[in-house]
Amino acid sequence: MMSKPNVPIIAIEEHYWDAELAKTFQGPEAGRPGDIHTRLHDFDNLRIKEMDEAGIDIQVLSLGAPSTQKLPAESAAQMAREVNDRLAAQIKKNPRRFAGFAALPTAVPEAAADELERCIKELGFKGAMIHGTANGEFLDAQKFWPIFARAEKLDVPIYLHPSLPDPRITDIYLKEYVQDFAMVVRPAWGFTVDTATQAIRLILSGLFEKHPRLKIILGHFGETLPFLLWRIDNALKRPGQKPLEFREVFTSNFWLTTSGFFSDPALLCCVMEMGVDRILFAVDWPFVMNNKPAVEWMSRVPLSNEDKAKILSGNAKRLLKM
Repeated sequence: MMSKPNVPIIAIEEHYWDAELAKTFQGPEAGRPGDIHTRLHDFDNLRIKEMDEAGIDIQVLSLGAPSTQKLPAESAAQMAREVNDRLAAQIKKNPRRFAGFAALPTAVPEAAADELERCIKELGFKGAMIHGTANGEFLDAQKFWPIFARAEKLDVPIYLHPSLPDPRITDIYLKEYVQDFAMVVRPAWGFTVDTATQAIRLILSGLFEKHPRLKIILGHFGETLPFLLWRIDNALKRPGQKPLEFREVFTSNFWLTTSGFFSDPALLCCVMEMGVDRILFAVDWPFVMNNKPAVEWMSRVPLSNEDKAKILSGNAKRLLKM
């Protein structure tokens, strides 16, 4: 078990930032100087160097949060198209090392569905990534369902990625601790709560009854949901509620990644709940700035080399058609 199989490594939650899009944001989302932000804007130097040092063959590139989820309806479609075209140009320069997830203009759902189809059919992208709520609205609202319908039709996944939770959530639950523990509203807890809630709402909404072949990816080992799966499923089956097979939907329509979460117990929980075929390797670079610990951890995890090979690239090749 203490070895790494001789297979390519595909990392599927690896971020970049689009300089033109960043100009539209205010506050911390606009970016600031620093090692992470230097890497977010880099394609040719640090990114490739650090991939090579860790033995990562391919990054599937995606915009960092909030991506295009906060753009106004009047400009969202055109800006998302330009963002995706710029990413496609970067991938075209180095197609052996990069693939891409589309950014979608969720403020205009029908246009977002069309942009997803353009990105898949014309630009060769592998799916799309959506960051948090769409201008404050959860994605289970039926106005967003055309996006999911198109993803199902195209047979490509939608990756649900965290963004900052609604400020009201932070104010009610965490404001006393934000000054001393800034990350409590980000990866330490806020991101998880926001994204897990998004996923639960999608299942409760009946989306997967309408679109049973829809594929959703969650990072960070499923944002706690695999650990909670038995309890959620059991509680939702108590009398007096609408019938719902929560476990069946989650284990049939969702995939998980290792992004930013290199823990044996968490991995084994996910393998036991979901099966190893639904787990994909990711680092979360450059928010996790060093690729090496993620790759080295995979060589030590208590799984067979056959299972490690699936996580490192086999499952991504099948899901993303790479």
